[in-house]
Amino acid sequence: MSNSPWQPRGQGPRNPNPWGGGPSGGGGGGGREPPDLEEILRRSQEKLRRVMPGDGGGSDFGKFGAVGVAFLALLAFAGWMLTGFYTVRPNEVGIERVFGRFLSITPPGLNWNWPYPVGRVDKPTIGVQTIEIGLRSEGNRRGGIRDVREESLMLTGDENIVDVDFSVLWLVDAKKPQDFVFNLRSPEQTVKAVAESAMREVIGRRDIQPILTGARLEIERAVQELMQKTLNAYGAGIIVQQVQMMKVDPPQEVIDSFRDVQAARADQERMQNEAQTYANRVIPEARGEASRITQRAEAERERMIADARGEAARFTSVLNEYKKAPEVTRRRLYLETVERVYGGMGKVLIDQGKGGALPLLQLGDMFRTPAPARSADPRTNEGNR
Repeated sequence: MSNSPWQPRGQGPRNPNPWGGGPSGGGGGGGREPPDLEEILRRSQEKLRRVMPGDGGGSDFGKFGAVGVAFLALLAFAGWMLTGFYTVRPNEVGIERVFGRFLSITPPGLNWNWPYPVGRVDKPTIGVQTIEIGLRSEGNRRGGIRDVREESLMLTGDENIVDVDFSVLWLVDAKKPQDFVFNLRSPEQTVKAVAESAMREVIGRRDIQPILTGARLEIERAVQELMQKTLNAYGAGIIVQQVQMMKVDPPQEVIDSFRDVQAARADQERMQNEAQTYANRVIPEARGEASRITQRAEAERERMIADARGEAARFTSVLNEYKKAPEVTRRRLYLETVERVYGGMGKVLIDQGKGGALPLLQLGDMFRTPAPARSADPRTNEGNR
């Protein structure tokens, strides 16, 4: 039989070099022999039998192997279960899944869930986050801001273009974080798209003038309400905390013209205010003067009516007396008229029989106080009497 390199022990001569080398002392000139792999395996088995309890038979070795495998399996299972412990930070909330289905919400701290691949834990951040539309903060030391005009240019209700930069502050709803995890694939992109759409809709309903001046708070509130309504319809589990308009300007190409228009409108409002102030000062004065004239005319009318009624009453009383005694009344009226005419005049007596004027000594005037000047009004002279 030829000498095979793997010939069993006790079956003839054997080549100590299993890799096809020559016999010991040949060819190589006294070199070391390579290790015998078969001998190494045999010696290892003998050491393992001596360590094992019992008589070292094959049956005991099989039992030890089964127990060892079970122990290793139990140890591996325990290690796998330990990987189910996880920590939730204070600004996070835990979403536990089992076989992909929602199980429960866990608070911050140390928690346990079935390990992968049976279970899974999502830990979304519930703190306030900010999304910028129309601009990007570069985040470098200089604090530069990059304008994104394809997001900020919007059409107003009166067909003008306005450049609106704004930011949205939002956070995950702590009561329904599972909606945020399961219903949204890209939360930030969704919030950004909803914010831009809501702002365009609100801007499209208004004219450019109130947008550039005093309607910012109203617009921010309207955009926030519209965003929240849309996200609730999506079941997004997101709360829109605030919308901040950072810049509202006309496009850069026409901003100078818009500023001229704004200056002209400001001058117009100023002149209108000045005119209104003048009107507020003049109109009350004119109304007061008209009221005084009216009151004076009313008083004059009442006086004249009263005088006319008094004259009519006096004439009526005289007429009644005249009807009772016409001759006496006529004589009395004549004498009263002569007295009224000649009472304040100098008098000269003429004796028609002798044909000459007689001197008149009016002694009564020396002891009498001067009479007041007679008025042309007969009623006044009559009162003096």
